[in-house]
Amino acid sequence: MRSIYTDLAREAVELDPRLEGVTEEEEKDGEIGISRIRVSTEQAAQRLKKREGNYITLEAPSLVMRPLELFERLSKRIAEELTRLLPNLAENATVLIAGLGNRGITSDSLGPRVVEQLFVTRHITQLMPEAFDHPLRSVCAIAPGVLGVTGVETVEIIKGIKEHVKPDIIIAIDSLAARRSVRIGTTVQIADTGISPGSGVGNMRAGIDSETLGVKVVAIGIPLVVYAATVAQDTIELIADETGLHNDEEKLKELAEKVISEHMGPMIMTPKDIDCMVNDMSRIIADGINMAIHTKDYDDIRALVT
Repeated sequence: MRSIYTDLAREAVELDPRLEGVTEEEEKDGEIGISRIRVSTEQAAQRLKKREGNYITLEAPSLVMRPLELFERLSKRIAEELTRLLPNLAENATVLIAGLGNRGITSDSLGPRVVEQLFVTRHITQLMPEAFDHPLRSVCAIAPGVLGVTGVETVEIIKGIKEHVKPDIIIAIDSLAARRSVRIGTTVQIADTGISPGSGVGNMRAGIDSETLGVKVVAIGIPLVVYAATVAQDTIELIADETGLHNDEEKLKELAEKVISEHMGPMIMTPKDIDCMVNDMSRIIADGINMAIHTKDYDDIRALVT
């Protein structure tokens, strides 16, 4: 049995499409494909290796061409989906946003880079509430780093801040791993199940979720890495489909994984233009969060954070 590594619920369901306890709805918004998956039973959650809850996947393959108008549309769609997941968020609510990952590793720096572009307002609402002529939600943000740098579990840092700030909701942003290279940098997953930092690269850390923190946690992630063995297996599958030579397909897939793992270990790949990709996607996510929390007006948000 070959290993499949993915953080995306959509990909996990693609591998087991008839699994009971899972429902999926799909729609299109121009160039953006939208999938809403609901995992409703413990058995399905265990089979998929995902928590019970809702997983929204936004796919925009055209992002590889970097069209600026699509950036804006995707940000607005992220804002709409976040609003859908948080229908009862009060106007005076406090929101804590955690940008997970290592700022020094480009493919793992999504979370910290998003935090840098957020419109944080907790200090304003506390010290200068009269600065705006309309209500502002109180927003604070943290990029807690990683265990190997800080020596402290990420969830411990967030829990300490949570006890002091007492947020109504926590939003966690992290880089993910995909099983299909075509989804790298073109897909956004939003889930109300929390997140396990490092899970996509086999480095499981304590979960950041409602069970450990006692408050609802919404996770936003973008796949920025893929396992080399998975790419090799997909290449063999494509060749078999094109040539009709399926007899030795599974054997070749197992051999490819064995060669890569024995000579290089669990090798992880990322695109050569990962710098531009992370810069673009961090802005898209930050804009979406800003609009969902503060206002629906894209231009107003850009003016506030510029």
